[in-house]
Amino acid sequence: MLSALKNQALKILSMLSMIGLAACVSSSAAGPLPDAAVDTPLAKTGGTETAVFAGGCFWGVEAVFENVKGVTKSVSGYSGGAAATATYEQVSSGQTGHAESVSVTYDPSKVTYGQLLKVFFAVAHNPTELNRQGPDTGAQYRSVIFYANPEQQRVAHAYIAQLRTAQAFARPIVTQVVPLTTFYAAEAYHQDYLARNPHQPYIVINDLPKLAALKRDLPALYSGHWSP
Repeated sequence: MLSALKNQALKILSMLSMIGLAACVSSSAAGPLPDAAVDTPLAKTGGTETAVFAGGCFWGVEAVFENVKGVTKSVSGYSGGAAATATYEQVSSGQTGHAESVSVTYDPSKVTYGQLLKVFFAVAHNPTELNRQGPDTGAQYRSVIFYANPEQQRVAHAYIAQLRTAQAFARPIVTQVVPLTTFYAAEAYHQDYLARNPHQPYIVINDLPKLAALKRDLPALYSGHWSP
């Protein structure tokens, strides 16, 4: 079940869509973002690694990463809180410590962690919004990079510093970089939500533009697994 806040937002967005309100991409970058100057090299052989990101409602973030070359799986879930509170109803209170997150499984011989970070900052969400994304407000919608190892931590901190030095965003980046403890997969009805509900007004207004931006702005990383 949707939280009361998101349910209200859906009703408002439904009305706006009927009068033809144009959709907006959530990123507030002043222009194209640079590649990560500090990155992990492409692996010489195929394998599997995992990255976990939080950037607002997980529906759109999951869909973006599902369409990135080298990504083999993208799962919506919760990170930052305890197992006992890892349910949508509880997380929606904003009091559990969890953030709506996405676990990204990828082949490091096809895409680097730094490239995933570029996608995260460029099109998956707006890293300058504190405890919110678009119409959704609360700590559960905060911007977080959950690093799984010291190398991910190093690359994440370096890329944020690079973006700040380049003044890539008009407002300060508020993304947290914290260690990953546990990722809890969300309820089944949240998985592949965008692909199953492409015409829902919330998806049309908030999430489909992210996929369009990925295809337009980062064509070398776009797989076209699911096209808007």
